[in-house]
Amino acid sequence: MQSATDATVAPPGTHTISMFCQYAPYHLKDREWDDATRNEMADRIIATLTEFAPNFADAVIDRQILSPVDIEARYGLSDGNIFQGEITPDQLFSQRPTPECARYRTPVSGLYLCGSGTHPGGGVMGAPGHNAAKALLHDWKNV
Repeated sequence: MQSATDATVAPPGTHTISMFCQYAPYHLKDREWDDATRNEMADRIIATLTEFAPNFADAVIDRQILSPVDIEARYGLSDGNIFQGEITPDQLFSQRPTPECARYRTPVSGLYLCGSGTHPGGGVMGAPGHNAAKALLHDWKNV
């Protein structure tokens, strides 16, 4: 809820809220991510939140809905996945992004990887960049 700490993002007496709802499938069974599907998904999410905050649905005056297809088109993230791969055991640790490029190094000398596609994955934490920098510094000291 950005407006709780920055009153400039919403008119007085109103608020903004972002709802990141992970794991929406890119490919849907027997339908596409059209406006009707986006709105149906948003209605379900709002209804779920309203179970815990009873006046929430009535307070919504506008919304923007981005499906995985929209995220891919707008930001270039494959399958609309902000983590650049699933956060599952087969895509973590020495498998992320691939065994050949794990541990932040690539087959190209001096080229290191960081970001959501590397271990430990996405999120606003900076760990992949921190770990890549440590790998680079280790290699640089040992040249």
